[in-house]
Amino acid sequence: MDIGTIRGIGTAVVFIAFISVVLWAYSSKRKSGFDEAANLPFADDPETKRDQDSSRSNNQ
Repeated sequence: MDIGTIRGIGTAVVFIAFISVVLWAYSSKRKSGFDEAANLPFADDPETKRDQDSSRSNNQ
């Protein structure tokens, strides 16, 4: 087995891994989970917001 064969096998393994990740990412089973994760930055934590509001009113 020469270096070219090893590199070819390595390339094939990386290509199969890449295709697997793409299929996993675009799977319709994952859509709801990804939609929920996409909205996480917009989620408000009521306790944190309440704590920030009370600390602002105390400092004024």
